[in-house]
Amino acid sequence: MTIFTIRTAIGREEQVVDFLSTNAEKSDGIHAILSPHGVVGYIFIEADSVTDVQHVSYRVPYVRGVLTKPVTIDAIDHLIEFKPENVDIQLGDTVEIIGGPFKGERGRVTRLKTEKSEVIVELLEAAVPIPITLNLDSVKVVGKENRE
Repeated sequence: MTIFTIRTAIGREEQVVDFLSTNAEKSDGIHAILSPHGVVGYIFIEADSVTDVQHVSYRVPYVRGVLTKPVTIDAIDHLIEFKPENVDIQLGDTVEIIGGPFKGERGRVTRLKTEKSEVIVELLEAAVPIPITLNLDSVKVVGKENRE
């Protein structure tokens, strides 16, 4: 099995993965589809041959081409290896938003997505609690939840 690269329209990687996975269900030659976080414009496919990749990507919207030269796993290993960041934010903590349209607001952490470096916050002074997804760099902890 070999890894091939598909060029896509920037920002449309998820849609292309959805189309490709639907087409790959009908094909025996496709083994895995990978769209690493932070890589824009490219998707990696593990397949038996470049012909299989071209077959499943034929007429898929936002596909810009298939690179026929295979990629080694060593070349993309750093893209697929998950290295969790040391995050000092935990569920229930009070944070101040330091960037974006809600700058200066305070909120409570309801969920953490460390693999995407995101935190989901509900604003404290909002009439209706609305979850807001923010980058970890856009918040700072101002109050810790009481932990036993």
